[in-house]
Amino acid sequence: MGPRFGLIAGSGELPLLALEEAAARGWVSVVAGVRGEASRDLEQKAGAFLWFDPGRPEEAVRFLKDRGVESVLLAGKVDPRASFRRPEGWPGRGERPAGTPEGTPSALILAFIRYLESRGLRVMDPAPFLSPHFCAEGVLTAVQPPGPVLEDAHFGWALAKRMADLDVGQTVIVKTRTVAAVEAAEGTDAAIRRAAALAGPGTVAVKVGRTRQDLRIDVPGVGLSTIRTLIEAEAAALCLEAGRVAFFQRQEALDLADKAGLAVFARKGTGKENG
Repeated sequence: MGPRFGLIAGSGELPLLALEEAAARGWVSVVAGVRGEASRDLEQKAGAFLWFDPGRPEEAVRFLKDRGVESVLLAGKVDPRASFRRPEGWPGRGERPAGTPEGTPSALILAFIRYLESRGLRVMDPAPFLSPHFCAEGVLTAVQPPGPVLEDAHFGWALAKRMADLDVGQTVIVKTRTVAAVEAAEGTDAAIRRAAALAGPGTVAVKVGRTRQDLRIDVPGVGLSTIRTLIEAEAAALCLEAGRVAFFQRQEALDLADKAGLAVFARKGTGKENG
């Protein structure tokens, strides 16, 4: 029997990908899934599984430690509305990363990490699980972004960086050098729909990572659902930060983008966006 791999899972593609990678390495997976968020497929694929309420993390800690887990990976998303309804006894209230206000997603996740580590569970760096999903700089689709699209992406880039560093959101949607929407707690897909309702077809979504990105706290990412939402919104393009934003289900998503005429490209930051 291989080493124990602990996973606390929310929604999205990353928990399943992490479980597949763990299996490939011969690890035994012990998974605590956030109730109402994690995929039910995880329950079938894990060596041991528990559903738990995020307001009762002690259940997950006890379950993981009772099964010999010493290190745990946090993977997936949790409904942002949890930020508004967390109980007064939620662990780690008042702890936050420097420069971010209490109650932001990063502050809440960091507090949860500190809570887990105070109970003897080391929180793993997810980078080894993510490296295949980061994109190199360049155009990823056969569809090429025209000049006006590149101008919109450039215009939105610095603002997206600032919003990410303020922990507001990591996506800005632009049209004709005008900001149509800034991602907030609702998430990337909802922000894209909001921009389309305001600005109509032809928007450009720009998604970036923070200047100082702790992947234990948050993995900026897009996937098939993001591409589908952009196509439904009749968007012109998606611009990602190369090497900083994970692109899950990439080939299927790019094939769909090409069929719809949606340009997808990755660019690197200059390092001076917030200067």
